[in-house]
Amino acid sequence: MRSIRVLFLLVFVALGATAALAAPVDDLVAAAKKEGTFEFYGPSTLTPQGAQALNSAFNKKYGLNIKLQYNPSGNMTRDVGKLVGFAASGTPPEWDLMVVTDSQHATLWLKKLHQTFDYKSLGVDPKAIMFDSSTVSFANQFVLPAYNKQLVAAKDGPKSWDDLLDPKWKGKMGVSTATHHFARLATYWGEEKTTQLVKGLTKQELILGRLGEIYNRLLLGEISIAASLSNSELQAASHKTAPVVFAESVSPLIAPGYHAGVLKNAPHPKTAHLFAAYLTTPEAQKIWEKYAGQTSALIPGTAANKYVQGKKVVYLIQDQAEMVDRLSREYGKIFGFSGL
Repeated sequence: MRSIRVLFLLVFVALGATAALAAPVDDLVAAAKKEGTFEFYGPSTLTPQGAQALNSAFNKKYGLNIKLQYNPSGNMTRDVGKLVGFAASGTPPEWDLMVVTDSQHATLWLKKLHQTFDYKSLGVDPKAIMFDSSTVSFANQFVLPAYNKQLVAAKDGPKSWDDLLDPKWKGKMGVSTATHHFARLATYWGEEKTTQLVKGLTKQELILGRLGEIYNRLLLGEISIAASLSNSELQAASHKTAPVVFAESVSPLIAPGYHAGVLKNAPHPKTAHLFAAYLTTPEAQKIWEKYAGQTSALIPGTAANKYVQGKKVVYLIQDQAEMVDRLSREYGKIFGFSGL
């Protein structure tokens, strides 16, 4: 008899938890129906087809007819700066939900340009909630040096980050505007050692450009190596047979997180909050992996989670955000990028 009472108690608790979870979801669904649309800023590697697939699956899951307006990124660093400038002048944001890397959301967080939300009430794992409940981490990029294997044999590729300072790469190396890659290394090595590496790289007669530009120059053989590249470029559908590969021996592995965050004064915040939480669901993870090539390293069983096993990995945590934001701008100036 006692075991039956315990069983009933457990069922009662489970039903209560389910009901508590359903309430905020139902409220957001009702509000989203009234909004009817939202502006979604995301990486261009997602593609319009991927954005449409997410939109369709989202509508099906919640019984909605939301129109997702996809705004593909051209330059995330530039666009975050543009948003900060708009906010300073009192201009409302162009987008409701912004998917950029955690370091770029750190900039927005430090400027207080997010809307916070209790994402735990929607069932999001607390480990995936960051920046004082203003963003949701749902996918990870991976960053390492990369080279063109038609120009560089595997035995000659870099085996460490310090190998990038080898004089043989002089005039043959590209560096992108994603200077946060190196700023993240400072959270692992310390600021002094990382800054020495960055300054040393400037002696290599670097080719500068945006991530996509550096990838294309590497693909075409105009450079032999990229000081850092993300797997967003390597895993894009159109690039899977390309001769560009990671220097897999290099450690630590940098793991920027793609975060979804709703912007301050966004006109359609309810739909955007619901969509941010939705991106952590199994169906959204499969769609994002199919089109953009990433999954979350925080979710057991995903490709990203399997890839990081046994590796030294650099993740960004909230307490490091200010340093990474500062160093990203400082390293941009050292490399010679303007407008960072």
